[in-house]
Amino acid sequence: MATISKFEDLIVWKNAMELANFVYKLTNIPKFKRDYGLIDQIRRSSVSIASNIAEGFERGTKHEFINYLFIARGSCGEVRSQIYIAYNQGYISENEFKNAISLCKKTSSLLYALIKAIKEKSFSGLQYK
Repeated sequence: MATISKFEDLIVWKNAMELANFVYKLTNIPKFKRDYGLIDQIRRSSVSIASNIAEGFERGTKHEFINYLFIARGSCGEVRSQIYIAYNQGYISENEFKNAISLCKKTSSLLYALIKAIKEKSFSGLQYK
């Protein structure tokens, strides 16, 4: 099994980046563009997912990494909730809604799987090698 040496190699981080990019694309839709509050909130939430994965990884301890992954998962739930609001307000199409929800669920599942895998490992993290 290969050792991951940088957060950019994590599949979950790549998926979180894909979600953030998709959110930015959605929030540029003309109908959506007028809701500045929701745009700001959903963009911040989507950016938070990848950012917390990266920050937790760079902290160098198992405990902190898991904590930041849970924060990222919370942000993922926040994005999913905001996607429902955008859809209910008619800002995005049903297809865009389904794609966004699917990306959110995939990211959340990957986060959970990584949390579970890290919890099962016996190492304390790079800081305590």
